Amino acid sequence: MKEPHNYAKVGYSMIVVSASLAAVGLIALAIGSDVLFADNIQRENTHHFNECKLNDFKTEGCEKYWDRINNEISGIYVDLDK
Repeated sequence: MKEPHNYAKVGYSMIVVSASLAAVGLIALAIGSDVLFADNIQRENTHHFNECKLNDFKTEGCEKYWDRINNEISGIYVDLDK
């Protein structure tokens, strides 16, 4: 049986894998000093949501929550005056 020569495909795949690993390494270096990077993002978003909730979602920047409120699951009912 003839041996298939897929050396080029394997080589390209190795280049793609090494490039993705390099990208992961660069991202790790960029945020490596802040080990709670994702946690800080979540806390900021939670704080913003709670501020919007206190103002009945009528302040600027709270429009992104309008599609998630006024339903049974969220338990938040607000008159939005669109």
